[in-house]
Order: sequence, then C-alpha cells, then structure tokens
Amino acid sequence: MYVNEKIDYENPLLSMRVLRPIHRNHDMLEWHYHKETEIIAVLDGTLEVHFENGTIILNDGDLLLIGSNQLHRDRVLSSGGIDYVVLQFDPAKFFDFAAMPYIRHFADTSLPFSSLNYIVQEQPHVRSQLFDCALRIHDEQSRKQDGYEIAIMMEVQRIFLLLLRHDSNKVLMTVSTPDMKRLKPILDYIESHIDSKVQVEESCRMINMSYYYFVKYFKRVMGMSFTDYVNFRKIKHAERILLTQDHSVSYVGELIGMPNMAHFYKTFRKFNACSPNEYRKKMKAWQNPVQEDTT
Repeated sequence: MYVNEKIDYENPLLSMRVLRPIHRNHDMLEWHYHKETEIIAVLDGTLEVHFENGTIILNDGDLLLIGSNQLHRDRVLSSGGIDYVVLQFDPAKFFDFAAMPYIRHFADTSLPFSSLNYIVQEQPHVRSQLFDCALRIHDEQSRKQDGYEIAIMMEVQRIFLLLLRHDSNKVLMTVSTPDMKRLKPILDYIESHIDSKVQVEESCRMINMSYYYFVKYFKRVMGMSFTDYVNFRKIKHAERILLTQDHSVSYVGELIGMPNMAHFYKTFRKFNACSPNEYRKKMKAWQNPVQEDTT
C-alpha cells in the first residue's frame, strides 16, 4: 500500500514545510510519496532510507535528495534515535521569471531529483554547503525574523545553483544558450499577453516552426508543455493580483485572460491545490494573524 502524503505548509507563501523531528521509533515507515521535493540533513544518528531501486544509509553530516512523487520509506537505526532537518517544498514556487529557463531541471517529474545524489556523495565540499543551506533554512523558519521568507527563498535558489554548477555527470542536461535565445521572443510574447489569449500558432510563426515541431521543441527546452507554461505564468500573475488588489475572483480571471470561471478554477487548483478564494483567505490569514486579547 502506497500512501500519498499531503504536505501542509506553515507559511503558504513559501510552499515549504520545515521539520526538525527527533525520532526514536525504530519501526519501518510505510512506503509513501508526495508531490514536493524533499531534502534530509542528518545532524545526529543513523537513518536507513529505502527507494524502489535501492537503500541508502545516512549518518551524521549526511544529506539526501528525494524527488517529487518518488516512493520511499525509512527507519531509524541508531539506538539513541535521530536528530535531522527535513525540507519538503515545491521547486516551481522558487523560480522567478529570470530563472525560468532552469525550472525544467528541478520541477520536471520525469527526472528524479534523487539522481543528483551522486553530487552529494562524490563532492564533500558541495555536500557541506548544501547541508549548511538546510540548517540556515531551518534557523530562518524557526526565528521568523523580518524578511525570513526572502532569506529562505535565497537559500533554496542557492541549493539549485550548487547542484546545477556541480553536475559533472550532466544529469540535468543543461539547455544550450542558442535554444534559450531562440525561445526568448516566445517567452516575452507570453508575458506581454498574460492578460489575453496566447496563441500557439502565433508562437510558431514567430520562430518559423511547424506546430508539431514547435510543441516538442518547447517542451524539450523548457521541461513543460507550452500550454502548461502559459497557464503557470497566468496563475502566478493571478496570485499576485489576489494578494495585492481587492478585485473579485471573476475579474481576476478576466485580467489573466481566463474569463471562463470553470477553467480558471480548475487551472488554479492544479497549481495551488485550492480555489482562488481559498488561496486569498489563507494568504491574508497568514499575513494578518488575529491577535489574542491579553487584557
């Protein structure tokens, strides 16, 4: 039996859960998976982690990458239990427009995040830096000082950068600069038409490709289909409007070129697992917590 674990984010703006559990139970957990990527950093103790294709033993100072929807289970081996930091997050939420060319490397579920564990195992200096990033994220989440969300965002992006630059086996298969330059007019076209219908035919014409070749080419370069990319950018725009302006949800749908409410709601749920109204209420509740009356 496989358990689809639902991850609840403490701060919905971050799309991340940060844990530092101390486990002393030595029973093997059930096989489970979740859509979030996971990073485990062991501070003290020994943990045995099982994947479908093998087992990894983690000790003090070790770090492990687990991919989106990747089946895994674990158990504590050390007699005194284990102290570790666990990060579970949605990689796509940590990419702004400038970094979109690299989203395919970390948000494409066809490429398991765990395939990059060889970097952690073969390059101790990189493992140490990744480990420190995980600890700083936990520290920022615990302290919650002003701007801690920005600090965590920067640490996650640093993790991506470390993996990208030390991928000596070219597992990530970095897209060539000419490919990105060729798609740049298309990405600009999408951004400039975020409030209207984005035509795939117009995109094909702009770079002189047939429809069939273009859709395959776009997915190969960006790591997601043209339609998914357009919808992703539209929903990101909708999120900003919902948080910064007091428009009705139906009007927000019109502002991003999705006047059909059923389509807007369905697409929004795909990226946020909630409706636009639920998203706005959840975010506002987090940003403006009710203060307890201490009088």
